[in-house]
Amino acid sequence: MFFPIGDDQVKGGSYPLFSYGFIALNVVIFLMQITSDTYLMEYAAVPTEIMSGYGFYTLITSMFLHGGWMHLLWNMLFLWIFADNIEATIGNFNFLLFYLFGGVAASLAHIFFNTQSYIPTVGASGAISAVLGAYLVMFPRSQIKTFFLFMFINIPAFIFLGIWIIQQTINGISSVGEQNVGGGGVAWWAHIGGFVFGFVVGYYLKNVFPTRSLY
Repeated sequence: MFFPIGDDQVKGGSYPLFSYGFIALNVVIFLMQITSDTYLMEYAAVPTEIMSGYGFYTLITSMFLHGGWMHLLWNMLFLWIFADNIEATIGNFNFLLFYLFGGVAASLAHIFFNTQSYIPTVGASGAISAVLGAYLVMFPRSQIKTFFLFMFINIPAFIFLGIWIIQQTINGISSVGEQNVGGGGVAWWAHIGGFVFGFVVGYYLKNVFPTRSLY
């Protein structure tokens, strides 16, 4: 498995307030969440409930909940590595909107392919996938510092993220018709939907905001 540990950083730009703030917020909420099942019952997104016309607020709240420590840590690692370059380039408020809309788009994609599922869906994966999609467009040649086969290597972002989305797509296609969160408890279509959203919006962001050099 490719294990990312860092990337090239943009020079200057906005301080990644929300990128790092979301990491802290997710950790705090998870510590609260493990003390009571109420959080999952009230704030997780359930496709059948959304399709029935209620619980729309969970499209937002669910992206700040996680199913376990590994789920949280893996998501926060990707958020820490990839989000700061995006926020530094497009600004704090724009990043906040992008992240939240990306998470909602990801949830809607999951619901579209799992309309009859009653299984609660949680995690920042969808919003982070949107970040990855935008990163691919905006910083395709950024070097992703990766641990692989007991050694550290640099992989261009377009290769690292290309492999990642191919894996998600294969798993997503194989899960169609299961009406659950996908094989292994993963909402593959949330990942795919978020990534597509970020990829498309990323083209707009790249044209609107000046490209920043990396170091």
